[in-house]
Amino acid sequence: MILLVDVGNTNIVLGLQKDENCIASWRISTDAKKTSDEYGIQVMQLFNQNQFDPKAVEGIIISSVVPNTMHSLENMIRKCFNIEPIIVGPGIKTKINIKYDNPKEVGADRIVNAVAAYELYRRPMIIIDFGTATTFCSVTRTGDYLGGCIVPGIKISSDALFDRAAKLPRVELELPKKVICKNTISSMQAGILYGYIGQVEYIVNKMKKEMKSKDNEEPYVVATGGLANLISKHTNVIDKVNSDLTLQGLKILYQKNKE
Repeated sequence: MILLVDVGNTNIVLGLQKDENCIASWRISTDAKKTSDEYGIQVMQLFNQNQFDPKAVEGIIISSVVPNTMHSLENMIRKCFNIEPIIVGPGIKTKINIKYDNPKEVGADRIVNAVAAYELYRRPMIIIDFGTATTFCSVTRTGDYLGGCIVPGIKISSDALFDRAAKLPRVELELPKKVICKNTISSMQAGILYGYIGQVEYIVNKMKKEMKSKDNEEPYVVATGGLANLISKHTNVIDKVNSDLTLQGLKILYQKNKE
């Protein structure tokens, strides 16, 4: 079995891969203050509750956008699994040609998603990852990572509205049927979500124009992350939702780098 670890700003996603199947996935909170022992207790509890043997794990790969967690996580893996993990970062084999001004600036999550999209779809791609921040990435048919843009995530935007406007309450992220609403809660929900859908559509359409190829091949738009399903239901610019894209990318990278 292979343990796949995706460290995001809010959650750490753990996936357990056996052969070609993901047999389990879990989420725990990201906390830079946790020690290796605290992370170890959590991870071992997940294994025990699901009756998986930690000794059956043959390899581990980690992608992280939170550097302050890495010392504890790497030590936890060495203590609990007696394995040296593969870390997604400079020097890892990806088969992706990163066209960023400084390739080292590209977040590990964006690289992992680009690898997965390139290997799975083999066509011009726009990848949207709805996480704490929402990232838009552009990948060509030949595996060139062209770059993209980063915007505040939906929850960041809604929390900012609640925190900075004294009379506005915190609201659930549910989409009203209309944008002209007759109460404060619905008005906020409509503004946050319809506004976000409009932002996604504008950015995707602008990226498509900038990516226009000589043979007029239309980029394929795949979305991942916690709120991908909610947004995709209300726009036609997203072609596919793949909730496991990052874990699939980690599995591919592990296979490329395990030797």
